[in-house]
Amino acid sequence: MGWVPQEHALFPHLTVARNVAFAGDPGDLLERLGVGHLAGERPGRLSGGERQRVALARALARRPRVLLLDEPLAALDAHTRIGVRGELAEHLAEAGLPTLLVTHDFRDAAALAGRVCVLRDGAVVQTGTPDALLAAPATPFVAAFTGAQLLRGRGTGATVQLDAGPVVPVPGSGRVVVAVHAHELRVVPAAPQDGAPAIAGTVSAVAPEGDRHRVRVAGVEGLSEAPLRPGDAAWAVLPGAPRVLAEDPGPHRPPS
Repeated sequence: MGWVPQEHALFPHLTVARNVAFAGDPGDLLERLGVGHLAGERPGRLSGGERQRVALARALARRPRVLLLDEPLAALDAHTRIGVRGELAEHLAEAGLPTLLVTHDFRDAAALAGRVCVLRDGAVVQTGTPDALLAAPATPFVAAFTGAQLLRGRGTGATVQLDAGPVVPVPGSGRVVVAVHAHELRVVPAAPQDGAPAIAGTVSAVAPEGDRHRVRVAGVEGLSEAPLRPGDAAWAVLPGAPRVLAEDPGPHRPPS
């Protein structure tokens, strides 16, 4: 088994080449992983992405039949993480080895895994492809893991009355949560004229996101094409058929 621990666990007193050789014959692994020019350096002089690649090279030098990656990207800053995530996906595809990845970040799981198993308190909650978990989360916990926002309300049969105010025309019974992602919420500066359900409130935060803005209003986040600013009145318009799940009395947000 090849293992890449969360903090990479490289020997600080050994060079990159000797770290990899500790596990086996490095062959051309360092060159293939883009760190061949760092063979004589020690880990303390490497960036987080470079250390991650060296740790992967060491794991592969064992000629393993399976890889275990324990939070391999957790120690990286947000900017580095995006690039290294893509590189790691390419290296794993090239290696062609069965790989078990442990992560608390659905973006890592979606980018690196063909199948995801969501665990809660040691029990399996749901398994499936990343797309399947996004489209049909089994519980609010799974929905939150995929990045959805949970809007609580009460189902009255054919509709759901949200605690935040609007009535959503989707079936539900008893206490429920409506799960929506930020990209599904449209934030507008005026109440929708077509009668679409919308949460009214005051803009509390705005951040650019591509050619639009990510806007927080009344505790939820959505995307807006309007030039909104903090303090402006706004409405977060819900999608036509959001996911409705029975309310879970336990914690919804996976541990960080």
